[in-house]
Amino acid sequence: MFGKTIGVLSLATLSTFAVVGIAATQDSKPATSAPAKADVAGAYKIDDVHSSAFFRVMHAGAGQFWGRFNDVSGSMSFDAAGVPTAFDISIAIESVDTANEKLDGHLKSPDFFNAKEFPAMTFKSTGVKELENGMYEVTGDLSMHGVTKAITAMIEVTGHSNMMGKRAGVEATFSVKRSEFGMNYGVEKGVLGDNTRVLVNLEAVAG
Repeated sequence: MFGKTIGVLSLATLSTFAVVGIAATQDSKPATSAPAKADVAGAYKIDDVHSSAFFRVMHAGAGQFWGRFNDVSGSMSFDAAGVPTAFDISIAIESVDTANEKLDGHLKSPDFFNAKEFPAMTFKSTGVKELENGMYEVTGDLSMHGVTKAITAMIEVTGHSNMMGKRAGVEATFSVKRSEFGMNYGVEKGVLGDNTRVLVNLEAVAG
């Protein structure tokens, strides 16, 4: 009887040591290294289907009026760490969209953007400064309505991915005074604000 009990205990003890031994062997295996980070460096072409520019201006001293441009093209580039290094963006004035055909026509006229004489608004970066919390300060030359001025935009990198090609996205915000670009319509009487807020979302594909 005791022999059987001792045999059972010995078997249980051996089983326990075996389990511990296997666990120890597994724990001693070298940790699997993390997958290599995707290479995001290079130049990206703007995806005009998924990019657009919005503007906001005070109307009649009461409300903020919004409009947008639907045709955004150009390029941007990033270094291996995903930091933006350059922007070269063009916006077609004819693509202005306020959801009102009459107003769109007025904005394309010489009172505002004068689309016939100045068919595009462009921005070319001259420098990028990294800030905190994933934000960047991008300086560059904005050309609009025949006038070129240096501006500073706040840039947030919204993402990098390998879905549908190697892609990158940013969101930019900045403000300009219309009068500094020769667009004075409504400013003197306060019908339309001078200060204009601009938000640009860019999605681009490498290549």
